[in-house]
Amino acid sequence: MGTTNPLASLLGRSPFKPMQEHMRKVVLCAQLVPALFDALEQDDRETLNQVKASIFELEHQADALKNDLRAHLPNSLFMPVARRDLLELLEVQDAIADSAQEIAGMLTLRVDLVPPAGMCGAFKALAQHCVRTCEKAGEAIEQLDELLETGFGGRESERVQRLLGEVGTLESETDKLGIALCQSLFEREKDLNPVITIMLYQMIREIGELADNAEKVGDRLRLLIAR
Repeated sequence: MGTTNPLASLLGRSPFKPMQEHMRKVVLCAQLVPALFDALEQDDRETLNQVKASIFELEHQADALKNDLRAHLPNSLFMPVARRDLLELLEVQDAIADSAQEIAGMLTLRVDLVPPAGMCGAFKALAQHCVRTCEKAGEAIEQLDELLETGFGGRESERVQRLLGEVGTLESETDKLGIALCQSLFEREKDLNPVITIMLYQMIREIGELADNAEKVGDRLRLLIAR
């Protein structure tokens, strides 16, 4: 459908398309994280390294998109939103891919960095919930074009606000899952290598960062709509 917005027509190409393309790549990074814990649970180091390599490649592709967007994003004078707002949104999107890369890197640092027996499923469950939070934020980013068409108002704005409310709810749930997982980990602390305990604790926090950064995407999008 052709655009009715004169600014969008002037640009010829929505400034949001590259943002959406970047977010899709970022969400793909996050979606691979649960597979890392599947591989760990099955003690399949080959698959673990393959998944890690895929996450690193996707993160690299996201970085390339980010750098290209930074270099070619036009001045605010030629855009319906401030260039600074888009760049800040881009940064928090990119942080999701960075977290996924950090998790993959940590899990392959040491062969003995494995959740205690029976806990791999809980790590995976936390990761899956964080992925759902990222996917919901991605759905909101996919509405940017429609928001532009409607001048950031009307039903489309209400729809995006609902999506962002769901992002916030999912993020709160991940906090609870993360706290429960930390408690379960510390209950087994006396049976674990102290270094491994600390690294697994950091791992839980890093998994939670996926959802935290998805919520930040929502926060930046709210500000963009409000302006």
